[in-house]
Amino acid sequence: MKVIFTRDFLALILSVAVVGLGSGATLPLTALALAQAGYGTDVVGLLTAAQAGGGLVVVPLAGWIAARFGGRQVIVGAVLVVAFATALMQLTENLWLWALLRVLCGAALMLLFTIGEAWVNQLADDASRGRVIAIYATNFTLFQMSGPVLVSQIAGFTQGRFLLCGAIFLLALPLLATIRATPHASSDEHAEHGAWRRVLPRMPALVIGTGFFALFDTIALSLLPLFAMSHGISSEMAVLFASALLLGDTTMQFPLGWLADRLGRERVHIGCGIVVVALLPLLPWAVGSPWLRWPLLYVLGAAAGAIYTLSLVACGERFRGVALVSASSLVGASWSAASFGGPLLAGALMKKVGHDAVVGVLLCAALAFLLAAWWERRRIVLQAAS
Repeated sequence: MKVIFTRDFLALILSVAVVGLGSGATLPLTALALAQAGYGTDVVGLLTAAQAGGGLVVVPLAGWIAARFGGRQVIVGAVLVVAFATALMQLTENLWLWALLRVLCGAALMLLFTIGEAWVNQLADDASRGRVIAIYATNFTLFQMSGPVLVSQIAGFTQGRFLLCGAIFLLALPLLATIRATPHASSDEHAEHGAWRRVLPRMPALVIGTGFFALFDTIALSLLPLFAMSHGISSEMAVLFASALLLGDTTMQFPLGWLADRLGRERVHIGCGIVVVALLPLLPWAVGSPWLRWPLLYVLGAAAGAIYTLSLVACGERFRGVALVSASSLVGASWSAASFGGPLLAGALMKKVGHDAVVGVLLCAALAFLLAAWWERRRIVLQAAS
């Protein structure tokens, strides 16, 4: 595999993974601190939305910021902002200030992940891009999954827990300092080709695919246990449904990335969407059988995760320079919007229609991805014929 398992590549994915650990710990720690202070889920939801809103606000500016200040400088600045904004939450209990700090964190994290994903795509070549992005995604997921474990260990350390989380982000700085290459993106290229308005029409399936997985990931962690319990599953067993999905997502991204490099990214991408659409309707039927539910959840998690991973791969295939940064920022915006609005819709439908409505919401999102992929493919064929 012709790729850069060099110091640059390893330092970049490890630095982003450290940020994943910090963000994976900060969100549940914020929810825990609010609950301990007597606030309800509505306040927790609003602060979560504040972080997502910060990410959405910065999306139109991501390409310009990267071109103006340089990728490395923006990533370092983003790490510093999210580190100090998290640490400052230790020094105040004012909800308005917390909301402002979460907005800053959301904007900084959006820039960091946008440029980081574009940077990894630049380091990869087309022959190995699927495997490279899969390694990046798997590494980040593993660290992010460790965040709640860390929170369980520091939850009682009330005098310094946000300071500790803030310090975790700073661990990325020495790793970033070892990187020799920098993501290249000229301001001229952004002015001509890289604006997000020019990029978006060329990637509808990638945006919708990302939105689907963000919805899938958020629902798996929040609403899927309620769905399982409505089918008679104990609460202790129901929380393992998310673990089975994440296990499939984490362990199968590299094999599916390898398959995409061998068979073609588009073919595997669409194939994963078909698998998701085929398996989701079986979930209410299989949930009561241990012999069926665990394999189904594992395969479902693997296929759903690959839709996101291969969307990142496709960004690297289609775009270069600041256009790639803009594409990555649109992927991040789709993630923020879906993870914010999707669970609200799913939760409302579950309350009004029944708990199986959550499967319908995910199925509609997966079908929307397949429809967008079909539209993209048809457009390419028509352009080639004309």
